[in-house]
Parts: sequence; C-alpha cells; structure tokens
Amino acid sequence: MDYTYIIKRPVLTEKSTIASSELGAYAFVVDKKASKDEIKNAVEKLYKVSVVSVNTMIHKAKKRPTKFGIIGGEHTKKAVVRLKDGDKIEMF
Repeated sequence: MDYTYIIKRPVLTEKSTIASSELGAYAFVVDKKASKDEIKNAVEKLYKVSVVSVNTMIHKAKKRPTKFGIIGGEHTKKAVVRLKDGDKIEMF
C-alpha cells in the first residue's frame, strides 16, 4: 500500500495540539486496513522523523434517526504516533 493512502489527514483538535506540543504525540486518521508497522513506516517516510510508538483506535459512527430512516456515518481508524525526543512535525 502506498504511504499517501495510509495516512488520510491529521487530527487537529485542542487535545491533539496539546499532546503534540507537550508529549510529541501526533494524531492521524488512517486507512482502516493499515497495521501499526505500516503506519509507522508511512509517518517516517512522509515526514522524515523517527517514531517511537503507535497506538490505534477505531471510532464507530453513531446512528441517528432522520426523516428518511436511520442513517449512520462511516467508521474511522485513528492513530496516535509518538515521536523521538527532538523530532517535530510541522502541520501548517
């Protein structure tokens, strides 16, 4: 799988920006089929940093009633990548 298909977009929330500045941990939305090793290699190749650990979680979409029936969003997979001390990713 190509590295650009594994990492879809960064997660930019208040909690993730605090974690990136204090702990060196960055959050990304990744492909659902990607393993931790593939995510680690993709971050190292795309951003030229060294990764210490990768934690993943699957966010299940909530179902909600509408006028046309019950609909639900798409399940997503999020990865929190912790970098070696001194490494940094510039988002913007």
